[in-house]
Amino acid sequence: MERMIALPFPSLVLLWFAACTSTSAATAAGTPFSIPNGAAGIGFDDLRYSQALHRVLVPGGRAGVLALLEPETGAITVVDGFSSSPSHAGGHDFGVTSVDEGRGFLFATDRTTSSLDVIDLKARTIVRAFKLGAGPDYVRYVASTTELWITEPGADQVEILSVSQNAPPELARVASIHVDNGPESLVIDAMRGRAYTHRWKDSTLGIDVKTRQIVGEWNNGCVASRGIALEPEHGFVLAACKEGTLSVIDAAADGRIISSIARGSGYDVIGYNPRLRHVFLAGGACSCLTTIGLSNTGKLTVLGDTAAPRDTHCVVADDIGDAWVCEPSGGRVQRVRDPYPATR
Repeated sequence: MERMIALPFPSLVLLWFAACTSTSAATAAGTPFSIPNGAAGIGFDDLRYSQALHRVLVPGGRAGVLALLEPETGAITVVDGFSSSPSHAGGHDFGVTSVDEGRGFLFATDRTTSSLDVIDLKARTIVRAFKLGAGPDYVRYVASTTELWITEPGADQVEILSVSQNAPPELARVASIHVDNGPESLVIDAMRGRAYTHRWKDSTLGIDVKTRQIVGEWNNGCVASRGIALEPEHGFVLAACKEGTLSVIDAAADGRIISSIARGSGYDVIGYNPRLRHVFLAGGACSCLTTIGLSNTGKLTVLGDTAAPRDTHCVVADDIGDAWVCEPSGGRVQRVRDPYPATR
């Protein structure tokens, strides 16, 4: 999901120093859970949580597995059959790296084969594989149009596949959307019929999921755009920058930045818990997970830090009050309890 973009060295130093000095020391680390075949390391990317399945969805990259993790017990079930390798060469551009759920199936990208795989949940097997037009990054299921949207940064496009109603569903290529200098990350706003994605620098795009037209482009405050999340109640888009800035964009209205906060750096995939209204940022600069409260008016407030793996860059929130942080070198994810009260 990542292109190398040079950042000004003084800015990195200042952001790191601010993260390490502005609050008290991070609290204790979370509880680790090993992904099967992950001991050699995993290039984690798109961690997901499915409320319908009540599972954390962990694409296992070069380990060749997709892990489904039950949040209360930590019990793991596995779907295998993806591209695999006995060793981790670094990065997160090998094997299964992104997943989404829809119509009782899972849809996962395999970067090595440039394919979109359909997974039968009952059998826990891959039942279809569709060859994509370019190397995939994110996949998201759009329920209102029964489509899959797949970001393909190498081709500067979002590829769109129709999903048939039979079981297992058949896939067909129906359109593509050109996104120059992108697309990076993807989130669907089902309430407003929009998809949001970043350009690699400076801006975030709003796309109408029915017309497939770009209907808005807004400054996101990023030198290097990375993570994205949605606050669905008010239509706020949360934009995270690799260099350490998190911004709240009022995409449902005028697209202005409501609030912004600089904290650490090294962010990629971010998490959001809509019940608690907490945003989670995992970054290697401070080896910590930062929890940030988001008010109903869009104001951001730092709640605190928790120790995290030094090579972390991705996190997802479940619906019971925990965050799940990636540990690439160990091939594990860590469960971190959220100790903070809900933000209003």
